[in-house]
Amino acid sequence: MSVLRWMTEPLTHEFMQRGLIVAILVGTVCALLSCYLVLKGWSLMGDAISHAVLPGIVLAHLWSIPLVFGAFAAGLICTTASAYLREHCRVKEDAVMAIVFSGMFALGLVLFVQVKSDQHLNHILFGNMLGVRWSDVIETALIAIPVCGIVMAKRRDLLLFCFDPAHARAMGLSVKLLHYGLLALVALAIVASLKAVGVILVIAMLITPGAIGFLLAKQFGRLTFIAVSASVFSCVVGTIASFHLDAATGPTIVMVQAAVFVVALAVSQVQASYRRRTQRSVEVSATR
Repeated sequence: MSVLRWMTEPLTHEFMQRGLIVAILVGTVCALLSCYLVLKGWSLMGDAISHAVLPGIVLAHLWSIPLVFGAFAAGLICTTASAYLREHCRVKEDAVMAIVFSGMFALGLVLFVQVKSDQHLNHILFGNMLGVRWSDVIETALIAIPVCGIVMAKRRDLLLFCFDPAHARAMGLSVKLLHYGLLALVALAIVASLKAVGVILVIAMLITPGAIGFLLAKQFGRLTFIAVSASVFSCVVGTIASFHLDAATGPTIVMVQAAVFVVALAVSQVQASYRRRTQRSVEVSATR
C-alpha cells in the first residue's frame, strides 16, 4: 500500500474526518500550552488538573448540566486548593499537588462507581476520539480556538511570567492574574481534550510537545513552532495509524508523540556532540 493511499483511505469515512479534526484542534491547543508548562516546570500541575476534573464530570452528569462546566469547575477548584495549601502550610508544592489531585481523582472514581450512568468509564478516562459527533467537534472548537487566541495574544506576558515572575511584577504585570489565568487556560484545554483523549492521556498531550520543542530550539518562537508541528504531526499520523491497526486512537497518538520525542532526543544529542567537536577544533586552532 502506498503512503498516499495509507493516508487518504481512512478519510473516506465520516467518523475519521470528525476524529481527525478534533485531534488537530486538541493537539494544537495542548502544544501551545505545553511550551509554557515545560518552561515553568508545571508538568505536575497539568497532571493534577487532568485528574481532578473527574469528580466535576460525575457531578455535572448527576445535575444534568454540560460535562464541560463540571470539568472546568473541578479544575479551578483543584488549582485554587493547591495554591491555598502551598501558601498556608509547610509542605512542598509537589507534595501538595499530588495530595490534591490524587484525592480529587479518587473522589471522582468513588462517585462514578456509585452513579448509574450510560457513559462508559473508559471513554472518560481514555477518550473516544473516533466516536465524537459533529456537536462534539463544534464544542471542542469553541473551546480550543479561543484558548489558542488568548495564548497568542498574551504570549509575551506569559513568557515573561514563566521566565522571571519578579521581573514581570516590576514591569507592572499582575503575576497573580497570569498565574491563575494560565492555570485556567490549562483547565480549558483539558476540558476540550476530554472526549478525545480522556483525563489520563491528556497529560502526555500537554507535556510531550513542549519537551520536544525544548530539546530542539533555544528561541521561544521556534520552540513553539516545533511543539505545535510535532503535536499536529503526531495527531494526524496516530489517528490514521489507529484506523489501520484497529487500535485506540488516543493511546496511538501518545505513542507516536513518544517516538517523536525519542527522535528529537537523538537529534539533540547529535547536535550537542557536533557543537562540542566544533568548539574543540576552534580551541585547538587558536592555540596553534
